[in-house]
Amino acid sequence: MIYKIFPVFFLLFSSFSFNTKIVSSNNTIAVNTSKVAVLETTNSAKAKALNLYNSLNTNNLSLPNLESFTQALNGFYALKSKGVVKKNILTLIDFSLSSNTKRLWIIDIDQKKIMYNSLVAHGRNTGNEFANSFSNEAESYKSSLGFYATGEVYQGKHGLSLRLDGLEPGLNDNARSRAVVMHGADYVAESFIKNNSRLGRSLGCPAIPMHLTKEIINVIKDKSCLYIYHPSLNTGNQSKQIS
Repeated sequence: MIYKIFPVFFLLFSSFSFNTKIVSSNNTIAVNTSKVAVLETTNSAKAKALNLYNSLNTNNLSLPNLESFTQALNGFYALKSKGVVKKNILTLIDFSLSSNTKRLWIIDIDQKKIMYNSLVAHGRNTGNEFANSFSNEAESYKSSLGFYATGEVYQGKHGLSLRLDGLEPGLNDNARSRAVVMHGADYVAESFIKNNSRLGRSLGCPAIPMHLTKEIINVIKDKSCLYIYHPSLNTGNQSKQIS
């Protein structure tokens, strides 16, 4: 009797196991397909950035690092698709670089050209020559990383200035209430570097040279994309990329 039942039981068990494996296999295929789709999207974005990067008209200016450019461009496209930014102008500030170097770029996406490459200051409590500490808090006198939309122009204590709206909660969304704006400053100059061995520092604003202030602000005002990059953004401690 046991002998007669066992083959039937074994047959049922084998069938059940086989079906379970098929389900498991299908799930695995689905997961792998999803990963491939994500990988293809990532590779497509990188390829798009690399293509633009290699075709940029530099106007005899330096190129930004490819990594910071790629992150900035991907965020720009995401924000543009959502209508958060309107202009096809991208401003990239790379705070991984020495403040003694020209680490701000303004790029015309349509014309595929670099319009400006300039000195830019970071906050006094963000670091000396190099930026290494960032904050979204009032009175911190630190710079904030991440993506911004440029706002309106106004006349302030630093003269012509441009308001900035931080787009990343917890990272830079206090920019307007902190009065983090773009403005010109005398301490953003080669002469200051020569006399002090480093660029001057702001209270958290991305301050630029006085002689370029009017030109730059008029180009990037009214809903263009500005991205302040630092490698700590990639650690997960600062921000996740806009998607």
